Amino acid sequence: MANFKTIGADDIQTSTSVLSQLVDVIQEDVSGSSTRRKYQVFVTGGLGPGVTSSLYQTVYDQDFSLQTSNPVFDMTVGLFQSGSTVIDCKTGTDVNGKMLFPSQSLMMREKISNYKQFAQVLLGDSEAAFYSPGINTYDSAASYTAEATGSAGDRIEEALFVNFKRLFARDEIRKETFAVKMFASAALDGSECDVQNGIVDPNVTLNTMTGSNIGIPSTSGSKIYADVGASATQLKYYGGDVGFIKDTSNTSKIVGLMWYDHGIGIFDMGKVFCIDQHVSGAVKAVTNAEPDVFPVGTTLLGFGDHPFTGDQTAPTFSRGFSSNVSASFIPDFVVSASVDKIIDHIASTRFGTGSFTASTFQNVTNINSTLIFCRATADEFNYSSNPTFRNSSGELVVIDPGDDTGQRAFTFVTTVGLYNSNNELLGVAKLSRPVEKNDEKDLTVRVRLDF
Repeated sequence: MANFKTIGADDIQTSTSVLSQLVDVIQEDVSGSSTRRKYQVFVTGGLGPGVTSSLYQTVYDQDFSLQTSNPVFDMTVGLFQSGSTVIDCKTGTDVNGKMLFPSQSLMMREKISNYKQFAQVLLGDSEAAFYSPGINTYDSAASYTAEATGSAGDRIEEALFVNFKRLFARDEIRKETFAVKMFASAALDGSECDVQNGIVDPNVTLNTMTGSNIGIPSTSGSKIYADVGASATQLKYYGGDVGFIKDTSNTSKIVGLMWYDHGIGIFDMGKVFCIDQHVSGAVKAVTNAEPDVFPVGTTLLGFGDHPFTGDQTAPTFSRGFSSNVSASFIPDFVVSASVDKIIDHIASTRFGTGSFTASTFQNVTNINSTLIFCRATADEFNYSSNPTFRNSSGELVVIDPGDDTGQRAFTFVTTVGLYNSNNELLGVAKLSRPVEKNDEKDLTVRVRLDF
C-alpha cells in the first residue's frame, strides 16, 4: 500500500506573476479581403434590390476559410446620437421615439446602436459619449465632462472601434505598448486637406479627380498613433483602465482611447482621418432606379453609383444622374455608406497593403500560482509499494547488497500524487528526472499549479 502524508497550510503558498507576449498585425491582414470576414446580417427593405451589410468585420491572421486561421480583432464604426453628423442628417422622430433619416443615408440607426453598445460596456451608460480631450481639458476624475463637440472636438462623434480578441489581448493590453499606423487621407486627394496635420489648408491646390478613391490604397501621409504616457496617467473608469491614444508627432493631440482590460481601441475618425477630403465612388443605396444605378443627390450626402469622369467642378455621370461633387469623408461618406462599405474603405485604404506592421502591442497574461511543498524527511518514503521492490523471499531488492550491517533501503522518486481527503487522486506531478531518496536525505518537491 502506498504511503500518504498530509499537506498542511504551511506547505502551501500562493503567488501572482505576469507573462507578456508581443503581437504584430501586418497591413495585408487588415486590408486583404480574404483575411477580413464579413457577417452580412443587415438587409434593407423597400425600393430597389436592397442593400446587404455586416454590423462589424473580423480580421484574421490568414485566410479565414482555413482551419488554422485565428481571429485577431473585430472592427466597426459608430455615431454618437447627439453628434453633429446625426443631428444634421436626422429628419425627425416618429411617435415611438425612433429617429428618422433621409433615404440618401444608410444604416444610421445601426451606426448609432454600435456606438451605444460600446458606451454601455465601457462607460456603463448607453446614452453617454466618449471623449478624447486635450491634456488641459481632461478631468482627472474621469468624469468626461469636456464640452467641445463636432468632428474635431473633444467628443468622439464618429468612432472607429477596434476590439482585439481574447486570444491575442489575453487578460489586458500592457500600457504604453500599443501603436498603430494609419493614413490620414485616401488616395487621389482632391480636397484642401493638409495630410500631415489632418486639417483644411486653403493653400493646398485642389487636384483633379479622375476616378473613385474609396477603394484605392493610400501611399503617403501616414501617421503613427500610440498610447504615449499611459503608465504615468493611470486613468480608470467603469470599463477599467483607460489611456489616451495620441499622435506621436504631436503628443498633445489626443485622437482616441485604449481600454486595456477589454482590449478595445476607440479612434476619433474626425481626428485620425482628414474629414474634409473629397471622397468619390459608388455606394449602394435604397432607390427605385435600375439595379446598377444608385444616385444620392442632396447637398449633404453625396455618392452616385458611377465615378466621376470629369473634374470636380463639372462632373459627368452616366444615365444623367447627379451627385454631391464636394462630398467629404465626414459627414457624407459615413452617412451615405453602409457599415461594410465604410470598413472596407478604412481597412483597404488607411492601413496599407504591404507586409509591414499595421498595429502592435504587448498583451498581459496574469498567472495565479499555488505552490505546494511536498516534504519527505529522512525516515519517510524510503520504501516502495511496488511488488518488485522485494524478491520472492521478501527481502529488499537493492542495487548495492550492503555489508554485514544490513541492506539500506532507498527509492528513486519520479512522481508525486495529490489526493483529497477521500483518497481520490486529483493531480499528478512528474519530476524531470528520478531523484534518489534514502534515510540520510530530506527531500522537498515543489509542485506548481498555474491558473
